[in-house]
Amino acid sequence: MTCEEAEHLVTPYIKGQLDGSVLEDFLKHVDSCPDCREELEIYYMVNVGLEQLDRDDDSFGTFNIVGRLKKRLAESHAHIRRLRRMETVTYAVETVAAMALIAATALQIRIWLFP
Repeated sequence: MTCEEAEHLVTPYIKGQLDGSVLEDFLKHVDSCPDCREELEIYYMVNVGLEQLDRDDDSFGTFNIVGRLKKRLAESHAHIRRLRRMETVTYAVETVAAMALIAATALQIRIWLFP
């Protein structure tokens, strides 16, 4: 993923609109690119700051925006890991089902050929 592509995904990430491989590619990029990570942090601070002002929240001065972003990124990484595990389980189940179908077919053929 290029920096330009990542920059276009910052707002959708903040809004929770990224998923799957796009989210994974975005996370890999912002983890490895300090410029894009800084861009994400700035946009995130502005977004969360505006939300706080809109709600007239008195705790704004003590609110840990950077900590909240780190937590959000960690949750996103955990989400990707869960997706990968689910893909692995799905693949395993599909493989076992295919093997069972082949075995059942082979047994049927054997019964037809050798009654």
